[in-house]
Amino acid sequence: MRGLLNAVPLLLAALWFALHPAGVSAQDTGSGGDAPWFEVDRLNPGLGPVPNGLDRSTPRATVEALLRGTDRLGDPEDRERMLGHLLNLQDIPEAEQAEEGARLARQLLSVLNRRAVIDWGQIIDRPDALDARETSNAATAGMKRRSLLLWEIELDGIPAAIRLERIKAEGKAPVWVFSRQTVQKIPRLYDAFGPSSFEKWLPDALRQDAFWNLMWWEVIGLPLLILLATMTGHLTSKGLGRLGQYPKHRILRHAFRAARAPLIIVAVTLVLSIGTQTLFVFSGRLNTVLTPLIAAGFVTAALMLILNVIEVILDQITGFEDMDLTGRQFDESRTRATRLAAVRRILVIVVTLFGFGIVLASANVFRTYGFSLLASAGVLTLVLGFAARTILSNILSSLQIALNQSARIGDRVVWKDKLCHVERINFTFVQLREWSGVRIVVPVNEFVSTPFENWTLKEPEMLRMLKFKLAPHVDLDRLREAFDAVVAELDSEMLDDPEKAYVRVTGQDVFGMEVWFMLPCADPNTSWDAACIAREALIRRLNDLEKHDNVTIFPHVPAAEAA
Repeated sequence: MRGLLNAVPLLLAALWFALHPAGVSAQDTGSGGDAPWFEVDRLNPGLGPVPNGLDRSTPRATVEALLRGTDRLGDPEDRERMLGHLLNLQDIPEAEQAEEGARLARQLLSVLNRRAVIDWGQIIDRPDALDARETSNAATAGMKRRSLLLWEIELDGIPAAIRLERIKAEGKAPVWVFSRQTVQKIPRLYDAFGPSSFEKWLPDALRQDAFWNLMWWEVIGLPLLILLATMTGHLTSKGLGRLGQYPKHRILRHAFRAARAPLIIVAVTLVLSIGTQTLFVFSGRLNTVLTPLIAAGFVTAALMLILNVIEVILDQITGFEDMDLTGRQFDESRTRATRLAAVRRILVIVVTLFGFGIVLASANVFRTYGFSLLASAGVLTLVLGFAARTILSNILSSLQIALNQSARIGDRVVWKDKLCHVERINFTFVQLREWSGVRIVVPVNEFVSTPFENWTLKEPEMLRMLKFKLAPHVDLDRLREAFDAVVAELDSEMLDDPEKAYVRVTGQDVFGMEVWFMLPCADPNTSWDAACIAREALIRRLNDLEKHDNVTIFPHVPAAEAA
């Protein structure tokens, strides 16, 4: 029993060492990793004493000291010594910390000025970095922080994090400095985004601050770069226009035309991209705007080229652009053309959304200028949805028409008492061609919500009604004989089965009786012409009948009574 009691302290000691291993690094110690700082023995011992005017108590104070505080200390040596104290130089030998610290801090300052847009409202001004503005649903709500992400800069395709961390040296108050991992990446970031050779060659006067935290060379260089890009686009357009005159084959001409606009966009965007990466490395404010614009340019050019090439291929396969689809023999072609139009629209939507996602992914738009608040709250989505509701409604309606085949390209329709052909079903409007050749442009929403007649929806055959007001005592058998004679004289290609022609009395009043002559037509596209020709011939025969038999066929009613 006594041996067992003697073993208890040993077991407790072993348990304590198991829970508190001695091999934990200095940066992870402190209450099992729950302390609001990282503990180290010494912080930057090679830099000497900290200048009196340096405040590193909060994340905002440290960032402000790097970006703005260097001018507050009058002695240049104090400014140089101060810069190194803003970094965690743990991985740099103590003898080199003084020189390397100042150099790395200046490089970090240059990178931040050129690639980051600091939102001071998001940098906590509390020693414990607790964000009192966060909601209870946030992952870090009510938590003290010892590491904060300031910005991310894409380096070789991988985001490089710029972080602040809270360090407590033995016997010292905890301070906020740029993290050890960030310091390791500064040389590579500076090589990629620091001043270009051209900028270093510029005189000092052009590298002075102008306004809006921009330097004079930026104020002058950006318009010059835009002018150069515009001239490049103009020259590219001229050159492609001349080259486009040489191809003789139809498919080569169409392919060249499909590639012309994307190539112009690529030329303009390429000049902007090369200029912003080699000649002019602009500040973060301009870079935040230029980066998504350049990405949008390349993505737009690529998507336009893809869509245009697909259009050319589909046109070569189908040939619908040069074909009149209004004939009754092209019923299947009308269906196929409408389905291909739907596929094109779906493809355009998918490709556009894909390109929009690439543009957003290539830029930190939603992390700057307060967009993060709009994006997180969903306000931006609501604003864009409300603004584009009509466009989106028209696009969905056009897809609805194309998929349910209620109106196909080439169909004969009567829309608001207008006899038309459906020429095109676009994203936001339907293009109708009236019998007179006049084009009617109808918003898709209005076209879908308004009832219309489709004469070619199921079967091309149809009956045209010729309505006449005739005298009540007219001989109906003579009328049928006259109508049969008219049908026999018409072009057989315009008519369906002549046996389907008939005459019916549909009503009567004091002025006479309502007689309908039903004309069977084979093609809705020629039925209107066939009805007009038949009506003219029938009027001539009825007039001849009236004169020959000396009977009244058309009632003689004064205009006042008819009204």
